[in-house]
Amino acid sequence: MKGFIFLCPFFFIHLHALAQDTSGEVASDSIMITIMLKHHQEKNIEELREIREKNGFTELFPPPSAKVVSWYVMMGIGQVVTVKIPASELRKLNMSVEQSVWGAFSTEFYPTYDLYPFIQEQKATLKEGKR
Repeated sequence: MKGFIFLCPFFFIHLHALAQDTSGEVASDSIMITIMLKHHQEKNIEELREIREKNGFTELFPPPSAKVVSWYVMMGIGQVVTVKIPASELRKLNMSVEQSVWGAFSTEFYPTYDLYPFIQEQKATLKEGKR
């Protein structure tokens, strides 16, 4: 039992590390892009599914060079996808959207960055300063 208690923290550290690395390495020149896929409101879900299938949405989007950071449904709007992709692959991301998404969604692209590590650092600095 003592051995289990000793190893338990290492097990959770290992699980945490696995959860953070969901899909391979991404180049150091990578950029993050958030793509809003807005449903065409005049079409029902079955019509949207047919368009996506006809366009090869599942096969083409996102391209293999993109690492999906998050993919959410925004009810009443559509889907919001954030990917990390090597800067040199930006054209491929755009082409995959043009080939597979158009017709079912209108799109908006936003350069994105992760602010949370900075917030954590600021909180830690603030906490240290109050001691």
